[in-house]
Amino acid sequence: MSKITTFLMFDGQAEEAMKFYTSLFKDSQINHIFHSEDGKILHATFTLKGQTMMCMDTSVKHDFTFTPSISLFVTCDTEGEIDALFERLSEGGQVLMPLAPSPISQKFGWVTDKFGVSWQLNLSQ
Repeated sequence: MSKITTFLMFDGQAEEAMKFYTSLFKDSQINHIFHSEDGKILHATFTLKGQTMMCMDTSVKHDFTFTPSISLFVTCDTEGEIDALFERLSEGGQVLMPLAPSPISQKFGWVTDKFGVSWQLNLSQ
């Protein structure tokens, strides 16, 4: 496991989010889930494109959620991959920057998904 691991806190949607994310990325899987008695996730680990991540469902109602100030930056291998990820991640979410060439990328796009998590998608030149 990495010494620094991305940790996502959801409000009852952690398992749905993990299943969604692992269905999108190759080399991905849910590694471990520890449920509470009411079915919420107390702690879980999953892997996306070989990168270990963690998540949980909060049991406390907070006045905050995810923000685009922190995002997951994904380097895509092909144009087909970036197009498919952009389409699926933006469904029910919000496009922050549409897919387009950039000075440092063949194609780049930024979305917030239906769970509120921000994703920067990059296809290097």
